[in-house]
Amino acid sequence: MTTHLFPRRWAALLLAGLLAAAAHAADGTPRTVPDTLAQRIASCTACHGEHGEGSPGTGFFPRLAGKPAEYLARQLHYFQRGLRKYGPMEYTVRPLTDAYMHEIAAYFAKQEVPYAPSPTPRVSAAQLARGQALTEHGDPARKIPPCEACHGSQLTGVEPSTPGLVGLPYDYVSSQLGSWRTGTRAAAAPDCMATIANRLTPDDITAVSAWLATRQLPADMHAQPAGSVTPPLACGVLGNAPAAGDGA
Repeated sequence: MTTHLFPRRWAALLLAGLLAAAAHAADGTPRTVPDTLAQRIASCTACHGEHGEGSPGTGFFPRLAGKPAEYLARQLHYFQRGLRKYGPMEYTVRPLTDAYMHEIAAYFAKQEVPYAPSPTPRVSAAQLARGQALTEHGDPARKIPPCEACHGSQLTGVEPSTPGLVGLPYDYVSSQLGSWRTGTRAAAAPDCMATIANRLTPDDITAVSAWLATRQLPADMHAQPAGSVTPPLACGVLGNAPAAGDGA
């Protein structure tokens, strides 16, 4: 699958930097790196875009712009602590301080840039209908809540720490749901997303990811205000108590 391209792209970026440094060393020209946030987040923007708009054409590098700052900072912490597994990200954040990670998160959270369309997945109308049903209504018989129950009625996220789902590439959404199932992505206990992902079948993941990737974007893409939704499951990242009858 396409996942093997990640290390290659990272290696290409690293090689380019090394070659540039070697060129400066060879001609004896002093090299001054500007101490600006833009320069310091170059390793972020190389994959996620200058303003965190993502790389929808690749299908993998997600949008950071406009996501809740607390969510973005928490994900950097998770990569640093090994709760999220992806070599280039783990390497990048390893030396960062807590304050620096919050500075990066705040920068991308404030960015407002247009959404670019992602590649349209090849799925049947029945699969799209299944994805819509799971997203909007869930599957009560299997204790699967609708995505909207946590991510907002328009799936644009909820402040301060629930991300939006619309506008994300199909490959990225499906890979993240798969990561929760395999334990290569985790969050603070109780990990509600791991619980939900493990109640989904592979066909469910395909359906939900396809529906989200093809859903028309709402006019207002901002996250909903804090407290505007009541999550149906206990989520460590939200600090809420177990829901009655959850059985998670």
